[in-house]
Amino acid sequence: MNVTENPSRQSSQGEGPPSVTIAFIAESAGVSIPTVSKVLNGRSGVSEQTRARIENLINEHGYRRPSGNRSGTVELVFRKMEDMWAVEIIRGVERAARKSRIGVMVSELGPHDSSPAASIDDTVGRRSNCVLFVSQILATEREKLKAKDIPFVVVDPIDELPDDVPFVGTTNWRGGHSATRHLLDLGHRRIAMINGPDHPFCRARMAGYFSALAEADVTADPELMVRTALTRQHGYSAALELLSRADRPTAIFASNDMQAFGVYQAARELGLSIPGDLSVVGFDDLVVSDWVDPPLTTVHQPLFEMSVAATELALTLGRGEPVPQLGLEIATTLTLRDSTAPPRS
Repeated sequence: MNVTENPSRQSSQGEGPPSVTIAFIAESAGVSIPTVSKVLNGRSGVSEQTRARIENLINEHGYRRPSGNRSGTVELVFRKMEDMWAVEIIRGVERAARKSRIGVMVSELGPHDSSPAASIDDTVGRRSNCVLFVSQILATEREKLKAKDIPFVVVDPIDELPDDVPFVGTTNWRGGHSATRHLLDLGHRRIAMINGPDHPFCRARMAGYFSALAEADVTADPELMVRTALTRQHGYSAALELLSRADRPTAIFASNDMQAFGVYQAARELGLSIPGDLSVVGFDDLVVSDWVDPPLTTVHQPLFEMSVAATELALTLGRGEPVPQLGLEIATTLTLRDSTAPPRS
C-alpha cells in the first residue's frame, strides 16, 4: 500500500512533512490525538512520562507543529530601549515584516536579573509567528520558546550562543582592525583603546586592534587600554584618565559611539582640539555621529541590514522552510568623517 494512503501518515493542512502528522505521532506513542495536542500546546493533563515519550517522537520524526493559530506578528524583544541604535533595528524589522505582510510588536523584558520568567511567559502567550531578541537570550527563554515551537533569532548577540541558536551579527574583529589600521595609516603610534565589558564582541574588537598594531610593528601598550561600560559617562571618565597623562595618546579608538562622545567631552574640558590634538574613532555609526562637532569617524555596524536579515531568517524558520545556515555575520565598513587627522609633529 502506498504510504500516502495511510491516514496516520498523511500531511494535513501544512501540519508537517508529508510522512509525519499529529495522527502518526499519536499512533506511535499509543495515545489519542487530543493528548498529543495537549503536549504541543503546553497544556496540563498529561503525565510526565507520556509527555516525554511524545516529545521524543516529535523530535525524532521532525514533526513541524502547526502554526495556524499564530498571531500574525513578529515580536521584537529588547532588554532595554535606551540605546540609540534601537531605532535602526526597529526600522529593519518593520521593513522585512511589511514585505511579508506581517505586523511588528516591540516589547521590553528588562535586565536579565529582573524576573525574566514572567516576562518571557507573556511573550510565549502572545504566540507570535517568530521572536527576535536584541543582543541576548537566556537559556530559560530559549527553552520556553522551543516548547511552544516559536522560532527565534538573536540580533547582534553579545554572548556566545549554542550552535543551534540562530543569530545575525557583524564582523567585530574586522571593525576593530579597520579602525586601528586607519589611525596607523595616518601616522599615529600611541593609539589608545577604550574597550567595553568582557563580552565576545568587545574581545573581538580589541583583537582586531591588537592585530592591526602587530601588522604595523607597533607594540601594544597596556597603559593605553581601558575596559569600561559602553556609556558616554564611562567613555568620558576613561578619556580623562588617558588624556591627563604626560605621554598622552594621539588617538583613541572607542568601542562604541557613546564612549566616543564621552571622549569628545573630556577633550573639550582639557582644552584639546579634535582632530588637531586628538583623533577619535567610534564604533556603531549612530545617526548622531554625523551631527557632533566634528562629525565622528566610526565603524559602521549595519544594524538595519542585520535586522532585515534576522527577520527574514526568523520568518523562514517559522514557515518550516530550510535555511542555508543558522548564523550570519554582515560586514562592517569604516565611515570616514572629520574626527581623524595625522598627528601633530
